[in-house]
Amino acid sequence: MIGTLRGLLTAKQAPQIILECNGVGYQVETPMSTFLELPPIGQEVFLYTHLQVREDAQILYGFASDKEKALFRSLLRVSGVGAKIALSVLSAMSVNDFQRCVRLEDTAMLVKIPGVGRKTAERLIIEMRDRLEKMAGAESAKAGVQSTEPRNEAVDALVALGYKPAEIKKLLAQLETSGKSAEEIIRLALKRAVN
Repeated sequence: MIGTLRGLLTAKQAPQIILECNGVGYQVETPMSTFLELPPIGQEVFLYTHLQVREDAQILYGFASDKEKALFRSLLRVSGVGAKIALSVLSAMSVNDFQRCVRLEDTAMLVKIPGVGRKTAERLIIEMRDRLEKMAGAESAKAGVQSTEPRNEAVDALVALGYKPAEIKKLLAQLETSGKSAEEIIRLALKRAVN
């Protein structure tokens, strides 16, 4: 299996690129998040890859980060979700945004993704919830620390306090959380809950 590729970017036309490695041009499909980060043609690119072998084709998918690749592979294991929908998810939102949607059970946000209907959004939330927790746990163990994103820490704390995902979503919807610590976000959310 091809796990990574490093080579010269010789062509790009969304969502496909051609990466030349030692004289061989690999056609790679990328989510828009990766495509938009690509340098100009002629520059070197490094991608994490996933090779999908089907009866009628062998398709290589490329990702800017290992987290994107891991999420793509997890999405493929959800019943009714193929590579096309998995790429759409990664094109529409970051890995952190997707995790937040699942944690807050935000089907309305997922339904906005092309190819994702209400049933698929609900299935994504149900089937990905445990997988994302395992991925986050493994990441924390690897780093030796817990998640450092304050908004995510605040959401986890509010869940631990007994708030339902829909309530948390409402509490945080109109709060300006950028630049604030998890404690400040929790304090502001609890203040809103009381009012």
